[in-house]
Amino acid sequence: MSRMPTAAELDEAVRLLEAGQLVAFPTETVYGLGADAENPQAVARIFALKGRPSNHPVIVHVVDGADIGYWVDEVPDAANQLIEAFWPGPLTLILKRASHIHPAVAGGQDSIGLRCPSHPVAQALLSRFKRGRGGIAAPSANKFGQVSPTTAQHVRDEFGDAVYVLEGDGVEVGIESTIVDLSRLDQGIGPVLLRPGAITPAMMAKVLGEAPLPPDAAAPRASGTLKAHYAPHTPLVLADAAELAAQLPLLAADVRLAWVGRAPVDDARCTWVQAPADATSYARELYRLLRTLDKQGYTRLVFEPLPEGHEWAGVRDRLQRAAAAFGG
Repeated sequence: MSRMPTAAELDEAVRLLEAGQLVAFPTETVYGLGADAENPQAVARIFALKGRPSNHPVIVHVVDGADIGYWVDEVPDAANQLIEAFWPGPLTLILKRASHIHPAVAGGQDSIGLRCPSHPVAQALLSRFKRGRGGIAAPSANKFGQVSPTTAQHVRDEFGDAVYVLEGDGVEVGIESTIVDLSRLDQGIGPVLLRPGAITPAMMAKVLGEAPLPPDAAAPRASGTLKAHYAPHTPLVLADAAELAAQLPLLAADVRLAWVGRAPVDDARCTWVQAPADATSYARELYRLLRTLDKQGYTRLVFEPLPEGHEWAGVRDRLQRAAAAFGG
């Protein structure tokens, strides 16, 4: 069972970050693997531990009320509007990177991703780190391309004692933040949705007066947007109940399937896991469910495709990328 960290544990985390070491901490989305965003050697440790390509940017987390202008060339009106509406919260903004910020944190690009997490432990850590004036670069605290962690134990399962881990209840969202690109407004390119999440295009449209565009070929690289990502070790496919029923007679007798769907399938080789009924619950439970099923010796994990609609887009994106790791 998770608990909240003590002041001494937070202070130790700050000491490690300022010494260039890594610290895992909870946000409202998933656990992050954090380093001082202005220390390129510390950022390199993130990439090395995760096995993450160095050209794949990481998101910089900042405290509530941070001076965003320190990190970027300019803060456009659209960014201020989204910050006022959704920060602290699960929204990452891609903006033009200030020249004094090292490109390592941006995967070598001239843009940078910024987010202000709402989790109280993340805010407590950020407010102590460099007296609230620092930024913590933090992708999800897992090996690159695999299932993100939503508990402190998930991080320990992944990295053992290699990382100092702050405990924290209340990972409420369960999937990574929405990412919207605002770095090309000066080129006449409006907001672009790079990764769906809990903050939907409709929610942003109410604030901006326009919905973000889908990603284009010239969009900046962003966290979690590769075709294959978020994958368990057990092969995962997407199939509805009829497709699964048609395939079952063709499978070997010793095959064991976990079927995650709305209703059971009548076959002894299928263990039914009832899928959460709404998008919010599904997102909150997805990574815990994947990690649990991964340990149970199934031949394959079969997930029923998710409904259409903006509210399902984030969790649907994660499942599709997980299946893509196995050719799905």
